[in-house]
Amino acid sequence: MPSFKIDLSTAVVFVATAPTPKLVNKQTGEVAMDRETGAPLATVGLLISDEGEGNLYQVTVPQTGVPENLTPGMPVSVVGLKARDWENTFNGQTRHGISFRAVAITPGA
Repeated sequence: MPSFKIDLSTAVVFVATAPTPKLVNKQTGEVAMDRETGAPLATVGLLISDEGEGNLYQVTVPQTGVPENLTPGMPVSVVGLKARDWENTFNGQTRHGISFRAVAITPGA
C-alpha cells in the first residue's frame, strides 16, 4: 500500500508517551522488527499541534532512531513521518485504519 509524507514544518511536536517496544504478540512478548533493516521497532505517543489543533498519534520508529532520554512533555523533531492506510480481516471481521511511521525522533524542536 502507498504511504504519504506528512509535513510537520509548521507543527509543534511533544512526546506524549515514552517509547515502548512494538510487539507482534503480546502473549509471547515478541518484538516487531523492521522488514528493511531488521532493527527492533518501538512505538512513541506524540502530540502534534498545528494551526490551533492538537492530536495524539502513535508512531512506529526503529529503536535505533529513538534516543533513550525521551520523556513525556519533551519537545521533539520527527524525521520522515509517513502515514499509510491498512486493512485486515481476522475471524471474519474486517478492521482498517491509518498507521504512522517515522525514521527517527530527535530531542528539541
